[in-house]
Amino acid sequence: MLAGVFHGEGDVRVEEVPDPGAPPPEGAVLRIVRSSVCGSDLWPYRGKGGWKAGWRTGHEMTGIVESVGDEVTSVAPGDLVVSAFAWSCGDCDRCRADLQTSCRRSMFPGGADNEGGQAQRVTVPLADGSLWKVPDGTPEELYDQVHLLTDVLLTGYHAAKLAGVGQPGLGGAVADTAVVIGDGAVGLSGVVGAKLLGATTIVAVGHHADRLEHATGLGATHTIDLRGKDLHKAVLDITDGGAASVLECVGTTSALVDATAVVSPGGSVGSVGVPHGVEDARWLGRLFSKNAALRAGVAPTSAYVEQVGPLVASGELDVSAIASDRFALEDLPAAYESMDRRECVKAIVLPQEA
Repeated sequence: MLAGVFHGEGDVRVEEVPDPGAPPPEGAVLRIVRSSVCGSDLWPYRGKGGWKAGWRTGHEMTGIVESVGDEVTSVAPGDLVVSAFAWSCGDCDRCRADLQTSCRRSMFPGGADNEGGQAQRVTVPLADGSLWKVPDGTPEELYDQVHLLTDVLLTGYHAAKLAGVGQPGLGGAVADTAVVIGDGAVGLSGVVGAKLLGATTIVAVGHHADRLEHATGLGATHTIDLRGKDLHKAVLDITDGGAASVLECVGTTSALVDATAVVSPGGSVGSVGVPHGVEDARWLGRLFSKNAALRAGVAPTSAYVEQVGPLVASGELDVSAIASDRFALEDLPAAYESMDRRECVKAIVLPQEA
C-alpha cells in the first residue's frame, strides 16, 4: 500500500510500505477515507522536533473498519469511524477522568513506532478507547468536515474549555467574552468552540483577511488584524478592559504575550498551540499581576467527540470553511508545501483504495 514517509526537512514522500497484518486483540485495521496535514506536522517538516528518515507521517485519520481484534466491542467491520489523534485504552484512571491524551497506555500514530494516518490503511492498536463510530447515514459530502473531529475541531473546543468559556468567572459572572489568538485551523475551530460553549462576544485575531472572514462566518463578532500594542489596545477597547476567556491557538512566544496582555484580571488563558521556541517570559509576569489562570494541554478529543460529533455529522454545525483544500495521497508533498506556505487552512488528504 501507499503511505507518507518522512525523509528530512522539507522532504515527505509517498512510498510503498507493507499492508497492515491482522489487528491485535484490542485493535482494528482501517481503510482510510480521509487523512490530513496538521499544523503540528509542519514542525518536523521544518526541521524541528528530532524526526528521523523513515518515520511514518500523519496522526489524523477517518476510515472504514476492515477487521477487528477478538477483544474489540465498540466497532465492527464496515463502520465509518473517526480516530482520536492520540490512541488510548479508555479504561485507566486517566481515561475515566477524560484525560485520554495522558492515558497510561497512550500511543501516537506515526513516528518511529506506529503506522501513520497519511496512508491507505492503518492499524489502530486500542480501538475501543480511540475510535468513534460516525452515525449511520452520514452523507459522504460531510466526510471532510467529520474528519476534523480527529483533532483540529476538538482542539479548538478544548481551548475554549480550558479558557472557561461559559463557566462562572470573576464574581461568579459567566465568561461570555472570548478572544481567539490565531487564524489557522485551530484558531478557527476555537471560534466554533467558543460559540458552542456560550460566548456572545468573540474576537478573532489573525493576519489573513480570508481567514478572518471565515472566522466571522463561524461566529466571531469582531476580527482584528493588528500586532503588538495596537492589537492589545484594540482588544481591550472591545472587551472593556480584557476578556474573561482567551484562547491561545498558536504556541509561540508572541501569541502568549498577546493572550496574557488581553486577558482580564481573574480570567483564564486556554493554550493549545504546540509550544515551540517559547523563551520570553513577559507573559508569565502578566498572569501573575492579573491573578489570571493559564491552562494548557493536548486535547483529549475522545472526551468531546460525543458532544460535538453528532452536530457535524448531521450537518447542523457547518465547519466546511476549515476543511479548505483537498489533495490526493499521491500529492501529499504538495499538501505539506501548501500548509507550510499558509496557502490553505487545512489540507484534507484522500487516499485511493488499495
